[in-house]
Amino acid sequence: MIHTQRELDHLATEIFRTLEQTGDVLVLAESCTAGLIAATLARVPHMSRRLAGSFVVYQTVSKTAWLGISSDLIQHHDVVSQVVAETMAARALDRTPHANIAMSITGHLGPDAPPGLGGVAWLAIVRRGCESVTNRLQLKSDSSGNSLICRHDRQADAVHQALTSLLRCIS
Repeated sequence: MIHTQRELDHLATEIFRTLEQTGDVLVLAESCTAGLIAATLARVPHMSRRLAGSFVVYQTVSKTAWLGISSDLIQHHDVVSQVVAETMAARALDRTPHANIAMSITGHLGPDAPPGLGGVAWLAIVRRGCESVTNRLQLKSDSSGNSLICRHDRQADAVHQALTSLLRCIS
């Protein structure tokens, strides 16, 4: 199922309302979504009061340089893993002292994902002073076989699942 911009805007608006009520500030660390979660949230007027920003760490070297994730951790667990997602969120929160919630996502969108891992992503949400919540996502795709459509569908599904998970966590 392809998610519409209207659906995503509705989720973003609900997240904004909830963050306004709680006074929380969110920071993101995005890999496979390449900043689309932040872009979706930023469509909501006044979101800058609740969204600190997003570390778009699309490449492994960016995860290492910008978030300080050790290359040994990535080699040992794989860049798409629960521990890397948790570390991305924790490090984004460490680097953004005025935020108190961080969400990260890292995934294999294909077409050249390792066997069995196409469409697999890990999402982590960390609230300052609390344990992280992580979810393994299986992203949907178009069955046409077109790798560009598949990738686009998976990114849209990742944004939808991430926003849905975030709303559940903060409500």
